[in-house]
Amino acid sequence: MRTMHSFYTAAACLLAATLAGCASPGDSGARAKLLDPNSLEGGAAIAAAADKAGWPRGDWWRELRDAQLDGLMSAALAGNPNLQAAEARLAQARALAGVAEAATRPQAAGELSLTRQRYSEQDFIPPPEAGNYSWYNHASLNAGYDLDLWGRQRATLAAALDQAEMLAAEAQLARLNLAAAIVRDYARLAVQYEVKDLLGDSLAQRERFLLLAKKRKAAGLGTEAEVVLQESRLPALRNQLEQVDENISLLGKQLAALAGKGPGSGDKLTRPLLKLSDGEATLPSALPAELIGRRPDVAARRWQAEAEAKKIDAARAAFYPNINLSAFIGFQAIGFDNFPSSSTAIRGVGPAITLPIFEGGRLRSQLGAQSAAYDAAVAGYNASVVHALNEIAAAVVRSRSLAEQQKQAEQARASAERALKLAQQGYRAGLSEQDGVLSARLSLLDARQQLARIHGERLDSYAALMSALGGGAQTPAPQEARR
Repeated sequence: MRTMHSFYTAAACLLAATLAGCASPGDSGARAKLLDPNSLEGGAAIAAAADKAGWPRGDWWRELRDAQLDGLMSAALAGNPNLQAAEARLAQARALAGVAEAATRPQAAGELSLTRQRYSEQDFIPPPEAGNYSWYNHASLNAGYDLDLWGRQRATLAAALDQAEMLAAEAQLARLNLAAAIVRDYARLAVQYEVKDLLGDSLAQRERFLLLAKKRKAAGLGTEAEVVLQESRLPALRNQLEQVDENISLLGKQLAALAGKGPGSGDKLTRPLLKLSDGEATLPSALPAELIGRRPDVAARRWQAEAEAKKIDAARAAFYPNINLSAFIGFQAIGFDNFPSSSTAIRGVGPAITLPIFEGGRLRSQLGAQSAAYDAAVAGYNASVVHALNEIAAAVVRSRSLAEQQKQAEQARASAERALKLAQQGYRAGLSEQDGVLSARLSLLDARQQLARIHGERLDSYAALMSALGGGAQTPAPQEARR
């Protein structure tokens, strides 16, 4: 009993001396504060669009009802190299979290060594081994456990888990960016086909003007200058048609690359058949509060800040003593005569204490550097929240403006169609020349071109709004993940 009492007394004194001798961490220096999304004012655009509408679906592009786009998207999500790289980085982070978790658990390892060596005559080894060659044999099972009294290993594990969550959010961000890029390029492809049709109609009208000019000249009612003027307008239109064909080919190849396929796959794409509803943009009513869980970029920056905070805890714990329990059991002998046997058995157990006393400022510098990394991560998160809300507001403003522009363009097209109808009636009645009909046709083509441009911009705006709202991604916020 007296021996055990002396042991406990010595252990208590050692612990007290250990704590007294520790280097002082001082102030961590972290100053940044996480921004609450609800503290930001959404503005008139977001307030006007706020509704009980749900967040986008994970396959939001299916709202455009184009089977070819759906197939292209499925191929891209399965075969895009950048997306596969993001998934690989996530798998690596999860594996590294497993490494950090292993450090919090007991460790055990077997050891066996059989060494033939010459023993010194002046060492503690007695004859006949002294001065001769013999075998030195050792076999043991060693175990150790880091008590982690100050939470350094637990903080390192928590940081690794948060880092994995950050990369999971970034993988979703890569998926969202890929989907948005495909929809936008596909919408541009659809617009190029519309432009090609309109340019073809415009070329046909200009050729009619040329034919009419030639007939007027042959009848003595026109001049060579009128014919040359009409001829001079045709090469520019044919050049525009060639540029459109080039754009169609390049967009097809770009879409094939996004899908992880070769250029030949792009040549097989047919004309898109996108259908976009005419309704105005609406937003979820709980927009600011749910940004973290819906925007992968915001979630990634928040998880990064959480990981850096855990690393501060680990850096602070490095100022305190590290206490490990170790134990071993096995056999050790010179020669093989009694190896292994009870007479060569060895065993032991005890603590191992590592105490930082003077590190030349290394530990404080590490803590200061980690605190600065946390401040930078918080600043990045705050910036992502502000950017996300402004991106949503801009997408809503643009979407609503384009909806109004489309109404005006449709009215302009209707007026141009009526003007063409009146011109045709006047020409058939002999009240006007054919020039008036051709001019009315060109005006109608201009109105249709304007409408096609707006339609393409609305498709691009739709993709931008879906991307700004997170594209159906659902990433748990740090508080939700710990429930």
